[in-house]
Order: sequence, then structure tokens, then C-alpha cells
Amino acid sequence: MVVVVAVALAAVLASALVRSTVAEPYLIPSGSMEPLLHQGDRISVDRTAYDTAAVRRQDVVVVDGAGSFVPYESRPALARSVDGALQWLGLAPDTTAVVKRVAGVGGDIVSCCTVDGLLQVNGEAVPEPYLAEPPASTVPFTVTVPEGRLFLLGDNRHHSLDSRALLGAPGGGMIAESAVIGRVTGIAWPPDRRTSLEHLEAPAER
Repeated sequence: MVVVVAVALAAVLASALVRSTVAEPYLIPSGSMEPLLHQGDRISVDRTAYDTAAVRRQDVVVVDGAGSFVPYESRPALARSVDGALQWLGLAPDTTAVVKRVAGVGGDIVSCCTVDGLLQVNGEAVPEPYLAEPPASTVPFTVTVPEGRLFLLGDNRHHSLDSRALLGAPGGGMIAESAVIGRVTGIAWPPDRRTSLEHLEAPAER
């Protein structure tokens, strides 16, 4: 019995170590990234993707939304610590993780929309074949992204809480690059949707 418990504990710790350093699985809680990602999908995320590379436009990323997309919690520190430990072990979902697509990086001017309903980046129209439906936004905006920040949008633009919802808040909807947890690499679950992101969409124009 002791050996079985030790083996099980070692397996859990090994899995948690992989989750926290390389390939973290995350549960999609909403339809904001449809049709690419469906509510209930469990995605794989490469936490090392940006260790030596910069975040690029049209990358699909997971960010820590605490204090931006997700309000800071007022629960006791002990309760938050317990939840954090369970999340690290893969036994509870990360309730502050948000999945979005990068629409603009530091130095970009992002605006919407053209007469054809397209997003513009630095004055050039951006085709977005991954959108659930046109136009690129029903909310007009023009923003300049500061260095070290990102402007993030959901693919299901009409049903997505993203940087547009924070335009009047401190930071103007810009999310710090340091909040990026990793780049989405594919769908791990359910089995009938298991695939890499490259098979789900054509290579994006960088």
C-alpha cells in the first residue's frame, strides 16, 4: 500500500511539474473563441513559447486575467492559496486564465473598422478568416499599444469580453506581456477534437 501511494504521489507531482513548466492544460469556459475553440474544450498550452521569442500578432494565447478581465478576489488568503495549490496539481481549473488572440503588440495602432468591417493594424486592413462572423467589431475603436503591452480580442467578436471592454479602464485595455502564461498549441480533449492548432487554422499572416 505504501508503495502504491508513493507511486501515485510521484505521478501527481511529475504531472504537476510538467503542467507548471511546459504543457499546461486549460479548460475553455465560454464560447468567446469560437469557432476555433469550443466551450468545454481542454487546450494544451506551451508555457515556454515566449522564453526566447516575442509574442506575435494573431497568436492565440492564455493570459492571467486577474485584475483585468477577472476582478481581483477578496477571499481570504488561505482559500486562495488552497485553490492555487489545487490548480498547480491539476485538480482544479484556473479561474483567472483567459484565452484570446493577439490583435496588436507594442507600437501598433489598432483600429476598427474599415468600410468593409475589417480590423486595421498600422493602417492596413487585416483579413481574419477565423472570426465567427463579421464585422471585426461592432464597437469602433482606435488604440495605440504601448511597448510591453498587448491588445487582445476573441474570435467570437460579438460574444467576447476582451480588450475592447477595458478601453475606459486603467491601462486602456492593454494587457501586460508579463501576464501571458503561454501560447495555445492545440486541443487535448475531447478525443474527437484532439488536434494541433496548425490543423485548425491556416498559418496567420505575421
